[in-house]
Amino acid sequence: MSGIEPAELRRRFAEEARAERPDLSVLCLLVAAVADRTLDEAGMDAAQVELDQLAGQVPFRPGAPRAWAVALRDLLGERYGFRGSAADYERLESSLLHEVLRRRRGLPILLSVVWIEVARRAGAPVHGVALPGHFVVGFGPRREQVLVDPFDGGRVLTGRDAELLVAGATGAPLDESMLVPAEPSDVVLRILNNVRAWATARPERSDVALWAVELSLLVPHHPARLRYERGQLLVQRGDFVGGAAELEEYAGLVEVVDAALAERVREEALAARALMN
Repeated sequence: MSGIEPAELRRRFAEEARAERPDLSVLCLLVAAVADRTLDEAGMDAAQVELDQLAGQVPFRPGAPRAWAVALRDLLGERYGFRGSAADYERLESSLLHEVLRRRRGLPILLSVVWIEVARRAGAPVHGVALPGHFVVGFGPRREQVLVDPFDGGRVLTGRDAELLVAGATGAPLDESMLVPAEPSDVVLRILNNVRAWATARPERSDVALWAVELSLLVPHHPARLRYERGQLLVQRGDFVGGAAELEEYAGLVEVVDAALAERVREEALAARALMN
C-alpha cells in the first residue's frame, strides 16, 4: 500500500504551515505521511476521527483549569494509558502522530499534541508549553495556568515540578518567558528537530534527516542554518551540485553578518563540486 505523493504532501504541508491559523493535527499527520508511505488519506482521516472520539469522552466542561487537567489525565493517562518511557526516544514512530495514537506511546511533544487536540475539541482552554528539553501542556490563562506532563501520564505539575524539569534539562532556573503558549509552527519545528536528532544518530538514515530539514524549511520563520544543513545532507547523499548550490545560497545569506563563516561555507561548496571530477 502506498500513500500520498511526496510532492503533494509537501505542498499541503507548506500551505497549512502558512495558514493564518495552522491546524496542529493536520501538520503532524502530514509529517507522519512523509515518514510513513503507507499512511494514506483514509489513515489520516482515521487519526482525526480517533481524536474526535476521545474528545467525546471528556466530561462536559469540568470547570476550572485544574479540573480540565485532571479530567484529561484520568481519560488519556489512566483510562487509555498514553504515556512515554526512555525507550520511546529510540523510535522514529514516537514522533509520528498516527503511531502515537496506535501505540499510546511517544515523545513528550507528540503526547502533548494528543492532549492538546483532544482537549481543544472538548472545549478546554489548552495550549502547548515548550519548556527547554521537555514539552508539556498548559490549561487556562497565564495567571492561573495549570501544567501537566503527558509523558508522565498527564501528571499535574506543581511550580516546583516545572522548575525541576527545566533545571534537569538546562541547569538553569525556570523563567516566566518559558511558559508562553507555543504556536503550531513552533511545535511542528520542534517535532522536526526531534526527527533530525533521531536521524543524525543514525547516519544510514540521512533520507529521514533530509525530509525533516526540507519540511522545516517550509515553516515560516525557520532558522537560516537549516539551509546549510540541507546542503551538507545533499552532498552526503551524493548530490554534489545540489548540495554545493545550497551551501552557496546559505553563504550569501550569512555574509553580511559573518563574512568569515560565509567564506568557509563557500570553500565547502567548492570542495563538493570537486567531488564530481
